[in-house]
Order: sequence, then C-alpha cells, then structure tokens
Amino acid sequence: MKFNALALACVATLGFSNHAARAAERPEWQGAIQRAQAGVAQHWRHLQAASSQPDALDDDDTLESTGVVRDPDGREHVHFERRYKGLRVIGGDLVAHGDGAGQVKALSRSWKRRGAMDTRSKLSEAQAAQAALQAFPHRGGKAGARELIVWAVDGQEALAWDVVVEGQQLDGTPSARHHVVHAGSGRILAAWDEVHTTLATASGRSLYSGSVVLNADLSGGTYTLRDPSRGGHYVADAGNRVDTNFFSILFPAKQTVVSSTTGVFGNGTLNDRATAAADAAYGFQATWDYFAQVHQRNGIDGAGRQVYSRVHYGSKYNNAFWQNTCFCMTYGDGDGSAMKSMISLDVAGHEMAHGVTASSARLIYTGESGGLNEATSDIFGAMVEHHAANGAEVADYLVGERIVGPKNTRGYLRTMVNPSDDGASADCWYASVGSLDVHLSSGVGNHVFYLMAEGTSRGVPSRTCRSTDTRVAGGQDTVQGLGREKAERVWYRALTVYMTSNTNYAAARQATIKAATDLFGVNSNEVSAVAAAWTAVNVR
Repeated sequence: MKFNALALACVATLGFSNHAARAAERPEWQGAIQRAQAGVAQHWRHLQAASSQPDALDDDDTLESTGVVRDPDGREHVHFERRYKGLRVIGGDLVAHGDGAGQVKALSRSWKRRGAMDTRSKLSEAQAAQAALQAFPHRGGKAGARELIVWAVDGQEALAWDVVVEGQQLDGTPSARHHVVHAGSGRILAAWDEVHTTLATASGRSLYSGSVVLNADLSGGTYTLRDPSRGGHYVADAGNRVDTNFFSILFPAKQTVVSSTTGVFGNGTLNDRATAAADAAYGFQATWDYFAQVHQRNGIDGAGRQVYSRVHYGSKYNNAFWQNTCFCMTYGDGDGSAMKSMISLDVAGHEMAHGVTASSARLIYTGESGGLNEATSDIFGAMVEHHAANGAEVADYLVGERIVGPKNTRGYLRTMVNPSDDGASADCWYASVGSLDVHLSSGVGNHVFYLMAEGTSRGVPSRTCRSTDTRVAGGQDTVQGLGREKAERVWYRALTVYMTSNTNYAAARQATIKAATDLFGVNSNEVSAVAAAWTAVNVR
C-alpha cells in the first residue's frame, strides 16, 4: 500500500466536492494528513499479518488525501480516496479518525477488499459509451468523459467504465449523468446526475398578485422557475405556439423552463414575458399549499406528482386549461378585449382542481357530473384565493373577475352567490339542468356551496329556489351556513371519498351529508346545514 498526498485525483463523484481535491495543497492540513497516513499504515500492517483479514490493502493500492475535518477539541478526521493499480475506486474512500496527538483511533469504511483484480476491460471505451447513451433517460445525449474505474459500492468490486452523458432534462435543466457500465457485460451498475440544483428564493413581480416570493432552482448563477419543494413544478414559455396535431394535443412539448440571472421574474406588466410566469408559479404554489395545509393532500394527485405550467400559449388565446395526459397547466394571454391574461390566482386554483378531481372522483365531464366537475374547480379556486390571503387578490366568490376584458360589463365570468346573474348559469336543479353546458350547470354546485359556507345573509343576499323554479331562483328563504372552513372540508371529503365518475347532484347531496357526518357527527348542526343548503337549490 502506498500513500500519495500530493498527486490528488479530481474528485467529482458520489457527492464529493471539488475543493476536497486540493486537500494536500493546504499547508494547515499537512500535519493531520501525515499523522493519519502513519496511523492507517500501521492499521493495515496488522491486517496483512492476520490471515483472517483478506481485505487488507497492498502495494497495488494507493490512498490519496481529499480533505480534513478538525474538531474544536483537536480531534482530526482525514478523508482518503483509494486507487487500485492507478484506477479510481468509487466507493473505496475511508476516513481516519485521530485524537490530534498522532494516534488514529478508528477508521470508517463501508467496503471490503476482494483481492487481486484483472484491470483489462473486455468492453471497449466506445462500447461503454454506447451502452451509457442507450441508458440516458433525457434528450440530446452526447457521451463525454470516459474513465475506467473500480466500482466498490455494492459490496462486490467490479471493473467498470464511468461514462458521463451530457444532455438536457425535459424541463430544460442540463444533465451530466454518470453511467457506471460493467467492463465485462456492459450492464449499467449505477447512474446519477452531477448537476445538482439548489432551492433558492426568488422574487416575482406579477400581473395580478403583486410582488410575491417564489421558490426557484439556482445553478451556475442562473435561477430557473422550478420549485423542488413542491414536486418539482416549473413554468415554461410556450412561445405563443399551439398544439397542432393529435400527438401534441395529448402530449404537449415541454418548453424550456423560464430563467433569470437576477432572481427577479417579471416587472408587473406584460411587457416582460416573465411576468406571466411569475403569476403562474405563484398560482401553483398557492394551490399546492392550500391542498397541503387545509386537506393534508400531497400535491395535485395526492402522491406529489410533478406538475408543469405553460404561459403565453397561442396568439391572443382567451382561455386556460388543465390537461391530465401531461399533468400540466396552460395559460393564454387573452385578446385584451373579451379576456385579459388568464393567469389570475383563482384561475390557477380552478384549473389545477381539475387535476385533483381527475385523481379522485374522476367526474365525467358531461351532464350533471360535468357540472359538478366545473363547480368543484370554481369552489376550490375560490378557496385557494381565500387561503392565500393576498391583499392584491381580494378573496371572494366570483370566478375570473381579474381576467375579464372591457367587453364583459358584468366584471366576472361566474358568481357563486346567485349564479344566474350572469344571464346563463343555473341557480337551481331542474330535470334538464344536465343538458346545459357544464360551465352553466355548474351553477347548482356553486350555489349550494355558497349557501353551505355563508348562508343567505352574507353581503349580497343569495336567493333560494322555490319548488317551481328552474334556472333562476326566486325564493327568499333563510339558510344558515356552517362556515367556509367547515364547508371546504365537507366538499373535499365528499369529492375524494364518496363521489364517483357519474355522481349527479342528488348523489352529491348524499355524499356531502356523509362527509359532514364523518367530520362532525350524525346529529350535528353541520349535517343539518349541509342538507338545508341542498334543499335550497331544489336537490332533495
């Protein structure tokens, strides 16, 4: 066994930092390194003398110092990297623990020396590179650095190639992925990416929500609008393109993530394309946090699945949509007349609530179940707005009030207080309500939730439905709400526990009553309030 404290390897694997490669160049570490060398050499002389220790190092092995940690009490911990016949041994590192007085008291290592090894590779460098390229999971892969190494991580030392394939992840993050290729069989023994992103705080100057704090990735001095703390959500600029064919509609391309070198996204106007991205990132962040903090739900699908958002879709596109095939959100810029940019907070909450529904009840998007689907998104869009408590986004029971253009004299898309005030939505259930467009039949669900949460007397009085009423409510009965916080819990439990794909309004009544019973008890006031709200919209 030989020590080499000066000719240090370039360490960039398995989480080693590059500064460790200069360990021996630091004069203040020389004493510790020399003491550790002496202690380790003595330790292995004992191992070599013991026939029961076959893993003792010999003259084919070199230990190179890579770093020193010194405790306040003088104890020293010296890291060494092992080389075998000049080949780097990944997983062959060890730490010598000394008392600072020249005595090595213990060694930390997780490998066993397996004896002599033939270091002639059956696999050529080109063959190893090809195997790595075939295993590369991202796009634009090109084989870069290739090194013959000894792989000692899994307890069985093996000769292998470390091949770095460079390319780009689907969200635009660069990739420099190491592939450990067995030098005999070509099998991939392990893989990891040396591009590590860092969660950083960035600023968003949004169009609708004011100045907001956003999470971003910081790598190489560039902030990318990606949130590792919330499932890896990122925002991409669609470049005003649209999905033009069947395949792209089902599986839209993931454009490059929006980035900044300053950590500031947007300027509060649409003159800066990053402004829309800031709104989209904030909308997702607020929606994720709402479901996590209020309903203890891990992300949109309940399992933390990654979502991504696209902004600047199409030319003057007057809509936003959730797409379950790609698990992604898309926002248009609006034409400035009928609609403005579609990136408001309640729209974000609305669209991503479709993902929650798709991952739970799977309400079919037609008939009464389609109306329930839309109502659920309106409901949770409003609840996201309330939960965010952003002063620039006034919490209310209106839908899309920030995005409507000057052509819309009402000043909103829909209202949950008296849905028929928009001239088309339904306040009440009637036999043919399911024949309406789902955005209009949703009025029944919106109306019942408002009555469930707030009752008839909060702010603008909410009308109730007489037995003879159809689309427009004409009654003035009094309904006592159970409060917004309780109502949202009831609706969420009903959606995720009791509703199924073809649940209609009658079945939704039963689902919410069961949910309220679960939460508050059989004869509770809350159960009575839920039942009374449904009766007030003609669902009995």
